[in-house]
Amino acid sequence: MKYESILDVVGDTPLVRIGPEVHGLRNIDLYAKLEMLNPFGSVKDRPAWNMVRDELPGAVTRGDAIVELSSGNTAKALAVIAAMHGLPFKSVTNRMRVPEIKDLLLLLGAQIEELPGQTECLDPTDTEDPLSRMYRTLAGDGHGYLHTDQYFNPRNIDAHRAGTASEIVKDLDGQGPDVFIACVGTAGSSAGVAEVLREHNPAVEVIGLVAAKSDFIPGIRNIDEVNEVGLFHPENYDTIDSVSADEAIAGMLTLNRRCGILGGPTAGAAYFGALRYLSALDAELAERRTAVFIVCDRIESYMSYIRKRRPDLFNQPARPNSVDTLTEAEIAAATQLDVAEAREWITRQRPLIVDLRGAFAFTALHIENSVNIVDDLFDELVHGGLPFGASRPVLLVCPVGEKSARYAALLTRMGHRDARSLRGGVVAWRDAGAPLVRD
Repeated sequence: MKYESILDVVGDTPLVRIGPEVHGLRNIDLYAKLEMLNPFGSVKDRPAWNMVRDELPGAVTRGDAIVELSSGNTAKALAVIAAMHGLPFKSVTNRMRVPEIKDLLLLLGAQIEELPGQTECLDPTDTEDPLSRMYRTLAGDGHGYLHTDQYFNPRNIDAHRAGTASEIVKDLDGQGPDVFIACVGTAGSSAGVAEVLREHNPAVEVIGLVAAKSDFIPGIRNIDEVNEVGLFHPENYDTIDSVSADEAIAGMLTLNRRCGILGGPTAGAAYFGALRYLSALDAELAERRTAVFIVCDRIESYMSYIRKRRPDLFNQPARPNSVDTLTEAEIAAATQLDVAEAREWITRQRPLIVDLRGAFAFTALHIENSVNIVDDLFDELVHGGLPFGASRPVLLVCPVGEKSARYAALLTRMGHRDARSLRGGVVAWRDAGAPLVRD
C-alpha cells in the first residue's frame, strides 16, 4: 500500500480475534479493535485529524496556533499535525500525569500550559474555574487560535461514526457486534460507535467503563469526573462499570503476553471490564454472540505508571507503606470530617493541613494556612516512613475527599495518632461557602 501522506493512514485499523484459550468464553467471539495502530499511536488520531482538517487552510494562512485542553493522546496527535503544517500547538491542562507523554509533547515542539483549577480535571460546567475561563477565551473568534474543543466538538463523535464504527460493522460482515465495550474519556469514541452499531443492531449492548473512585488510569475518567464531559450522555450506555488500576494492569498483561497486543493500561481496562461482563453473560447463552472492545493506545508511554504500581514486573521489591496495600476496611475506618467539623477542629487543634492537589490548583484556591504536598510527592515521602511527627494532628485534603481518606488510613496504619481527611475535599469546602485563599 502506498500513501501520499501519513494522514492518509489514519483509520482502517484491524479487528483481531482474541482466542478462547485466552479468555475462556464458550459462546462469545471476542474481538479487539486495534486503534493503537493509528499512525500517531492511539484512537485519538481519528478525532484529532477530523477536528482540524477543514480548518487547516485558513489556520495556515493566518498562522493560528492549534490549542486543545488535553494532556494525553489528543494533544500528541494534534502536536504532530500542527508541526507538519508549520503551526504551533499548545496543550492546556491542569496537570500532566504521565511524564512520558509530557516529554514527547515537548520533543514535538508543543507548548504546555498548566493552569490552576479547583479539581484535577476540566469542568466545562463550572464558569468560575480558571480553565473554563480559558476555554471561553479560546472558543472566541479572532484570538489567533484554532481551538479543536474535543470535549464538545461534534466532529469528535463524527470521526468514530464514519470511521471506527463503520469499519467494525464491515469487518463483521455487515452485522455489527452483539456487545460493544469501550472506556470513557472524552466519550467521543464510545458515543459515536454506539450510535452506528445501534442502527445495524438495535439490541446491541453498550458497556461504558470508567476508572474506580480515586483511581487513575491514563485516558479514562473516573465515575466522579465523567459527568463533566460535554459529550458524555448516560443514555448512550446500557451499563456503566468501573475498573481499578490493578485490574487494568492485569488485563494489559494478558493482552501483552498472551495475545501479542502491546496495548497500554486503557486497553487492559477495556479487556478486563469486557471479560468480567461477558463471563456472566456467557453462562446464560444458548447461541453464539460477538463482542468488540477497543485497544486505545500502546504501552510504551506508560512505563513509569506501571513501574510505580507494579514494581515486581521490573524485578524491583514491593514499595513499602503504599496506599495500594490498604484494605477496604482500613479505608472505611479512616477518620473523615465534614466541613463544619473540620472548621471547628482546625480552630481548636491547629492541625497541619496538607493539600494533596496539583500545585496549580493549590495556587488558585486553598484552605488558609495549608501546605501543598502534591499526591505524587506525598506518596514518595510516606514510603520512607511518617513524613511528620506521629503526635501532630494532620488534616489531609484532596479534590473530592477520596484520595485523602486513603492517605489518612495509611498514616493511621503507620502509627500516626491523629490523621484525618476532609470529607468531600476542596469541592465540598467551596460548596459550603467556607473561605478559600489565593496565592
